Amino acid sequence: MSYDGLWGIGELSEHAGVTVKTVRFYSDRGLLPETSRSPGGHRRYGPDALDRLRLIRSLRALDLPLPEVRRILDAQDRGCAEGGVLEDAVAGRLRALGSELRALRWREAALRLVRDCPPGERAERLRLVGAVAAPPSTAAPARFWRAWLPPRMPARSVAAFLEVAVPRPPDDPTPAQVLAFARLHALTTRPCTGAARPQPEAHRLAGARGAAVLYAGLAEAYELAGDRLRRDGEPGPGEALDGFVAAYASAYGARDTPDFRRLLSGQLAADPRIDRYWELVAELTTPPGGRPEPTPGSAHDWLLAALTAQTATTA
Repeated sequence: MSYDGLWGIGELSEHAGVTVKTVRFYSDRGLLPETSRSPGGHRRYGPDALDRLRLIRSLRALDLPLPEVRRILDAQDRGCAEGGVLEDAVAGRLRALGSELRALRWREAALRLVRDCPPGERAERLRLVGAVAAPPSTAAPARFWRAWLPPRMPARSVAAFLEVAVPRPPDDPTPAQVLAFARLHALTTRPCTGAARPQPEAHRLAGARGAAVLYAGLAEAYELAGDRLRRDGEPGPGEALDGFVAAYASAYGARDTPDFRRLLSGQLAADPRIDRYWELVAELTTPPGGRPEPTPGSAHDWLLAALTAQTATTA
């Protein structure tokens, strides 16, 4: 340090253990202002510059971007506690890093999927996984269901349905789960061949408001049926089936009678199927080595089988 108590840029870089180029870089961006200039125009730094430079290096070592470093330093310069600003910056970087790690895990699983598949399937798998972002987005399945649900259905009811119907991709997927999601994405982005997607008769009969009542009731019935499915229960009468029928009866403004159950059984049997979607959901959400969790699709099939069996015996 010279007689005036200031350091030149070389002295500061030597004490901080960085290059002169690094000190100049932060100075040029206003993060490390010099105290003065020498008569020859050389930068001069005060003793507090060393602590500031060390703080900058620590923040950059955490991979915080320069704008966030500037906000933290500005808070310090104003005499404010930089803790809150630092916590916000670290939280934001953690969120970004989590997304980057998820993307890397999906890419790794996708690479293993392509590497380990039979040569004859490689082109198709490349096409499927190449159409999916990493980390994957659920926007396509959500659009699929929004187009399938009745128009003008209340937003709250649509959101509740999407929460159940659109699976959350696992953060650390297996190659099989990557393939299932890629196929799900392809299924839900495939162009329709007709004027509109085929929809259940319930959408026409219940209308937008009735459909909201219907899906709220079905969610409860599917949950009850899921409990039976987990116990390998055979389709049969009980609270789940009664709730299933009650959901349709409420939506239609009808009474739950044997005749209504027979009519409902026939209507549901004739409705268009989206079985492939629910099969892929089960593949995607089943943990490695685990048993498939019930989906709304498998619960619906269980309940329809129970209703069909019941109406056949009471005909």
